[in-house]
Amino acid sequence: MPYSIGQVAEKTGLSTYTLRYYDREGLMPFVGRNAAGRREFTDDNLDFIDLITCLKATGMQLSEIRKFVDLAMQGDATLETRLNIFKQQRQAVQKQIEQSQKYLAKLDYKVRFFEAACDAGCEAAVSGDCDIPDAPIVIDDSLRVNRAKVSGR
Repeated sequence: MPYSIGQVAEKTGLSTYTLRYYDREGLMPFVGRNAAGRREFTDDNLDFIDLITCLKATGMQLSEIRKFVDLAMQGDATLETRLNIFKQQRQAVQKQIEQSQKYLAKLDYKVRFFEAACDAGCEAAVSGDCDIPDAPIVIDDSLRVNRAKVSGR
């Protein structure tokens, strides 16, 4: 059963504008057209669009995706080349994950730091080393702010 562009947009979460743009950019040469010239998508097309979405979401440029699509359209003669593309993209995603984990560790540290600062009533009372994410957060009790004074009580 063929799907209209609106149905594909609904199924994929991509806008009809994005789908048309991808088609104009040569990312969907596999999509057929009916007698009226309207795009008709198949389940296999949806799978390929999902792959395009994955590649884009992992940072691959549209020009690189277009090259991949061109290779896929050539068939089995390009299997090794396509395998290498996926291996390279996998490495790129692995690096993104590692960097994101470092950012997450820093954010976790900052959450602990600012929770301690809120508890102490000021940042000056709090110390730690954000370059060591698991470093302990230390509160200097002599620098704590008396909340009653701050709130005017």
